[in-house]
Amino acid sequence: MSTATGLDSDLVVVLVAALWGAATGALLPRAAYRFSAPAGEAWRERCPGGHPVRGWLGRARCGQCAAGESGHSGEFGRSEQSGHSGESGRSGESRRPGRSGREPGQPRRSADARYGPRTAPLALVTALVCAALAAATGTRPEVAVWLLLAPVGVLLAAVDLKVRRLPDPLTLPLAGAALVLLGLAALVPEHAGEWSTALLGALVLGAGYLVLFLVNPAGMGFGDVKLALAAGAVLGWYGWPTLMLGTFAGFLLGALYGGALLVARRADRKTAIPFGPFLVAGAFLGILAGAYAA
Repeated sequence: MSTATGLDSDLVVVLVAALWGAATGALLPRAAYRFSAPAGEAWRERCPGGHPVRGWLGRARCGQCAAGESGHSGEFGRSEQSGHSGESGRSGESRRPGRSGREPGQPRRSADARYGPRTAPLALVTALVCAALAAATGTRPEVAVWLLLAPVGVLLAAVDLKVRRLPDPLTLPLAGAALVLLGLAALVPEHAGEWSTALLGALVLGAGYLVLFLVNPAGMGFGDVKLALAAGAVLGWYGWPTLMLGTFAGFLLGALYGGALLVARRADRKTAIPFGPFLVAGAFLGILAGAYAA
């Protein structure tokens, strides 16, 4: 009877985690777009049509572009102007509605005013990540930490894949939040990790990545060093073997990706690749292994 109850509670946790992941993942597209600015540039404040992007959470779709309203032209792309030059025809000819019934000169409505990543893929990936973490962790208190941190990890991976940049407003708070939340989880009975090794893991992995950055700045960005602090914290929670496993998994995934690009002739040996997604993926795999073994 107790076993059945335990299975039921674990299933509920997984289902709740999947719903949480889908809901939070659906809020990421706008933030992913705004953070996906090239290095040295400010975060994006306008859609490609030139309209202001308000807020950080939600889908990446511009209602003004969909309505055919023109914005400011410039570095964000041309405005959505209606019609083509010469649409009115020769001088003296009357203007007639097109097949759509739109009078010439009226704004052209856009069927797709999306300016960032699609909502469904981000929601699906975040839901799968959260469900897998919940399935591995069960009802132990640290599952709440993983569910809170997972959407930020997905967001960082999406931004780094797009522009090879890991924003400081995400990486540094993520490391601090990981340590604070794990410290709170350590106060709750039945937790399966140690906060002291989480702290040491953050320091050790961050220092290791800093050495790699100093040795080869072209191959390792300083954003990776900051992200390594958070990865070291979550991996160190389950001990040093988990830290080593997650670190190795990240480098292995990065090497496999780089090798695949070489085989496909889409890159050469000097091509830099974004390492953040593989750092996040390695931490994810390490947490799964550590949670199952705990």
